[in-house]
Amino acid sequence: MHRIVIVGGGAGGLELATRLGDRFGARQTAHIVLVDAHPTHLWKPLLHEVAAGSMDPFTHQLEYAAQAHWHHFEFRLGALSGLDRLAKKITLAAVDDMDGAELLPSRELAYDTLVIAIGSATHFFDVVGAQQYALALDTVAQAQNCHRHLLAACMRAHANPQPYLQIAIVGGGATGVELSAQLRQTAQILATYGVSPLDPKQEIRIVIIEAGPRILSALPERVSKATTTLLAKLNIEIILNEQVASVSEPALLTVSGKTIPTHLTIWAAGIKAPAILSQLDGLATNPRGQLKVCATLQTESDPDIFAFGDCASCPWPEKKTIVPPRAQAAHQQANFLLHALTRRLKGASLPNFRYRDFGSLVSLGHFSAVGNLMGGIRGGNLFIEGLFARLMYTSLYRMHIAALHGFVWMVTDTLAHWLRRSTVPRVKLH
Repeated sequence: MHRIVIVGGGAGGLELATRLGDRFGARQTAHIVLVDAHPTHLWKPLLHEVAAGSMDPFTHQLEYAAQAHWHHFEFRLGALSGLDRLAKKITLAAVDDMDGAELLPSRELAYDTLVIAIGSATHFFDVVGAQQYALALDTVAQAQNCHRHLLAACMRAHANPQPYLQIAIVGGGATGVELSAQLRQTAQILATYGVSPLDPKQEIRIVIIEAGPRILSALPERVSKATTTLLAKLNIEIILNEQVASVSEPALLTVSGKTIPTHLTIWAAGIKAPAILSQLDGLATNPRGQLKVCATLQTESDPDIFAFGDCASCPWPEKKTIVPPRAQAAHQQANFLLHALTRRLKGASLPNFRYRDFGSLVSLGHFSAVGNLMGGIRGGNLFIEGLFARLMYTSLYRMHIAALHGFVWMVTDTLAHWLRRSTVPRVKLH
């Protein structure tokens, strides 16, 4: 059977493996294999909620092995570490257990069609001390680590003669903005339950440091202004046009010479392509390290290798740029590849991918949400805010669940989580 290997079980990769498994694996007309460096999946846009403690990852994460069993594909644990295009094989790195002992050795995996969707990594921009002293939100483990540091910092701050806690978030993009609101929400709940006696608005100070002239620079200015106003009401400080020069344990130093004291620094300043992409056998990358792909999502270097999502530089002719690294782009590309790979197995020519921008939404926790919708009845750009925007934001995750399990299971899962929230606190208290 034709062997399709998908490397990366993010939003797009897992959706593609699931639907290819249902279409070809169940009928044994193709062999579908999913590879990922971790055993479980969590929708990456939720990581800021895990970091703030407002989401328990164990109730939302999905076991790849179980999904593979249910949807007729095979799962292999391991990180991509090499590629042999001539032999049509990839190399998976050895897997260690929690104690550092080898769990699985380095292995080779053959393919007929290879799809690379390994996402992105945190970009520290070579800022001195950033990797050492700032917390990243790239994985579930990192988000959980951030939550533990938050609780510890709250408890330590209360013991000070002048109790206060300052949290610095580097980067005013969607992740930084959403995280700041979630942290304010968490601070209020911790005070309610008595876990943190600090005043949630006055003694827990949250500051966003953004290098550009406004937050949410990738979104329309109206969305940025509305979000700035909402954050101000939450007593969240925003420092614009300040680039961080170095990070230390007690403070940040900016290029202009300003010192910003901090007890907890979270890095949300940008993303980059994983370093392994530039080391693969002859595959062309752009200056950002992303794999160069054609309109068919085939890599420019090899028609048997496809790439999509954050790790791919996909042309967007209408905007004369590349498709932005967003969850909606990965979802659209996964849908496209389902049909494109079906045609490939039949020996037919491949269509071209066309990206549709449906707009962007930014969640500010239970306080509000803002965003813009593209198209619609009037066409153009529609600004939305408040309850409707919050419902739209929530529906994005539910659409992902429906893509993985079907509509009925998604409705059941939504009801189960809603009922569970009535018997547990709104945030993790430990």
